Amino acid sequence: PTSPGKALVNLLPIEQGETISTVMPVPEDEAAWAALNVVFATSHGTVRRNALSDFQNIRANGLIAMKLGEGERLVAVSTCNPDQDIVLATRGGRCIRFAVDDVRVFAGRTSTGVRGIKLVGDDEVISLSILDHVEASPEERAAYLSSARRGRAPEDEAEATGDPDLDEAPATAIEEARFAELEAKEQFLLTVTARGYGKRSSSYGYRTSGRGGQGIWNIDMTDRNGNVVATCEVRDDDELMLVTDRGQMIRMPIAGVRIASRKTQGVILFRTEPGERVVSAAVLAKESGGEGETEGDE
Repeated sequence: PTSPGKALVNLLPIEQGETISTVMPVPEDEAAWAALNVVFATSHGTVRRNALSDFQNIRANGLIAMKLGEGERLVAVSTCNPDQDIVLATRGGRCIRFAVDDVRVFAGRTSTGVRGIKLVGDDEVISLSILDHVEASPEERAAYLSSARRGRAPEDEAEATGDPDLDEAPATAIEEARFAELEAKEQFLLTVTARGYGKRSSSYGYRTSGRGGQGIWNIDMTDRNGNVVATCEVRDDDELMLVTDRGQMIRMPIAGVRIASRKTQGVILFRTEPGERVVSAAVLAKESGGEGETEGDE
């Protein structure tokens, strides 16, 4: 519904059966576009990287941005820099992290791209995240995560990281200055499942590898959890909104979501009824001066 005298504006004329799947904000200053790339990710695990300036002059009826195969759909699109990393996460609980520079910059807009992750069975990619690249050895990452875990949740001190490279790394101390440096650069990935479970995991639990592999586990897949609905980078002052297939909604501060290792089941975020599923998860930037709160059906 619209207010009297106001009407909805048709931003993009689309074909019958076609839907808008993602929205990507860009800098208002188009002069800054020359320094940015844009990366596309599809449900079949394909990625494509272009200069953002390739989409500077867009016609009223739009432009072809990427060629898709039979049954393939665009999942996400994001701006990135060559010194960042790409994380693809799948519905079946797998993920892969590789350098943006592992994907060459394509000159055209109508190609299919290259393989980002090798999918098994009927699994599909459900999200794309961009993380800053941090140079740290497995030993440093293991030492940092061990120290950070003791500070965040002493009862989880013995919890494995879920990464064999880190779990088998020698137990070494980390210097205070290096710990502070890694802490300042640490990012977190939120994972939410269809049955309302979720967790935050440190970016240091996701090792960088070459693109095209099957990846590693992003969450412990159990009947309790259900499939993964969303994986995305979050900050402490963000808020999370979850919506179920029965129209129920909850809103909560990200800071209240437990930080756990990558391959764990997570904790309950939304108590769903039998047969009810979380179908959408949105991360909201906290409003200036606003108070974070949890909303839901009483």
